[in-house]
Amino acid sequence: MCVAFPGKILEITGGRARVDFAGTLADVSLAMVDARVGDYVLVHAGMAIQAMGVDEAESLADLFAEAEAAAHE
Repeated sequence: MCVAFPGKILEITGGRARVDFAGTLADVSLAMVDARVGDYVLVHAGMAIQAMGVDEAESLADLFAEAEAAAHE
């Protein structure tokens, strides 16, 4: 099983993007997706694997937050 977390693309240089994951920035490969600055992408192991809309990204981020909160109860 893999877990991919959504992040927002802040800038793109070549085939790599600077992505914001709720305040944590990471350098991500865009080799598998066609995405632009401002798009949201699902990222696994340093590679964007899917582009998605803002509503879907926010919904997924909320699910991760709920799972984390439940794990600490």
